[in-house]
Amino acid sequence: MFAKIKPTTFIDTLKFELGAHPDSHLKAILRDEAGCVQSTLEKALPNTQHELTWEGLDKIPYGIYTIELRQGADEMTMRLVKKA
Repeated sequence: MFAKIKPTTFIDTLKFELGAHPDSHLKAILRDEAGCVQSTLEKALPNTQHELTWEGLDKIPYGIYTIELRQGADEMTMRLVKKA
């Protein structure tokens, strides 16, 4: 696992704790329960950046989501809940 997202519930932002990595590109996709893409984030990450905040998620509806993260050859998915 190259990233940690805590907590697994969110309101309008998600915070990532990233493991050590060479300069790379992070792509995140947030899908709702029906599999529809609700938001995406793509960011070039310097080796010195170990935290990232994804803002602007206040516009998506409340519910259960799956986040897909890709960084180089690494991939991971996680279930999250957006609540009021």
